[in-house]
Amino acid sequence: MKVQNTLTTGTSRRVFTAGAISVVAALALSACGGAAATAPATATAKPDLKASGASTITMWVDAERSPALKDITAKFQADTGIEVKLVVKDFAAVRDDFITQVPTGKGPDLIVGPHDWVGKFVQNGVIAPVELGDKAADFQDSSIKAMTFNGSVYGVPYAIENIALLRNTDMVPAAAKTFDEVISNGKQAVADGKAAFPFLVGMDPKQGDPYHLYPLQASMGSQVFGKAADGGYDPKQLLIGDAAGVEFAKKLAAWGDAGEKIINSNITGDIAKEKFLAGESPYFLTGPWNVPDVQKKGIKFAVDALPTAGDKPAQPFIGVNGFFISSKSANALATNEFVANYLTSEAAQDSMYKAGGRPPALKASFEKAASDPVVEAFGKIGATGVPMPAIPEMSAVWADWGATELALIKGQGDPAADWAKMAESIKTKIAG
Repeated sequence: MKVQNTLTTGTSRRVFTAGAISVVAALALSACGGAAATAPATATAKPDLKASGASTITMWVDAERSPALKDITAKFQADTGIEVKLVVKDFAAVRDDFITQVPTGKGPDLIVGPHDWVGKFVQNGVIAPVELGDKAADFQDSSIKAMTFNGSVYGVPYAIENIALLRNTDMVPAAAKTFDEVISNGKQAVADGKAAFPFLVGMDPKQGDPYHLYPLQASMGSQVFGKAADGGYDPKQLLIGDAAGVEFAKKLAAWGDAGEKIINSNITGDIAKEKFLAGESPYFLTGPWNVPDVQKKGIKFAVDALPTAGDKPAQPFIGVNGFFISSKSANALATNEFVANYLTSEAAQDSMYKAGGRPPALKASFEKAASDPVVEAFGKIGATGVPMPAIPEMSAVWADWGATELALIKGQGDPAADWAKMAESIKTKIAG
């Protein structure tokens, strides 16, 4: 998974309402699932959505998620007479196609994608805020934060994705709280002849992997951006080059090829996975996308909370997938009804979980999915994470950040000087 192109993630590593039209409380009676769906149909008048001129809503979706939406779209059509047409698109190109086509009026009413598209979408004026009202409280707080930009919520979340530490329990029976403990346990496993590598995390040959290493950086008090008054990321507050960041840079050099050899610049994500599956390391820093292969291999493993390298929590970046509404939707009223009262339902969220296997954003759906201990573990870690910055300025960060980290891991350059140079380069790109 290449986070720069996602996430995500998934991997690496996400529908909006046109015009932010408020949905009256009576519409809740038509929601799929929940007590409201059982209320008497005569309790309140229901607006005639077809009278607004809508006969079809179009949603762009990838091939994996399209089948999971068929039941909820059928329910909506049965209730309202309005068809939701699912158009399968290539995930790699769909974001740019959406940005290009929405202004022409040829784009869809809805799109499925990751939250880190939000900044670009808002910048281009192609999505509109979603009116969730009290329903926002039904979702994990971190997922709503991820979908919030400039104080407005721009999507209905359905899944949360983040990394964790996989541990081979035959090699190391107990979880570690700190990265120093992980290193010590890993070295002992190597010394005992149980393992060849004390710790595994994949490195891109050109860009390293700041996404996977971020929890260690965050635990040392180093963040990328500061926060604005509304709680969102502020591109004017670039914090990555501060003293805490420099201390993390020094740690990277110490952990790398010329130091303790804990992080190996020559081990890619595929190699890291291969070595863990071969039983050559007790630890693998990765996401849920690699768990199925670990299970198939029959390895006894645990999903551990992320270890700390400093005195702060080891918060991972989270990626949130959701539904966004086009700002140019020709069927705004019907689209808002579908988003606010159908895609927020347990039926829809449960179905999306079954298709993707990621912890659901809806609390009620997560409680059911958490009967799987792996989902429960990843979900608890994600609940403590921070949304990957979705502001457009984040695109100016990844290249310098990753290249600098990789050079330090390789033992090249000076941590303090190179980290400062990296921060200045990012600042210049953002200003430009």
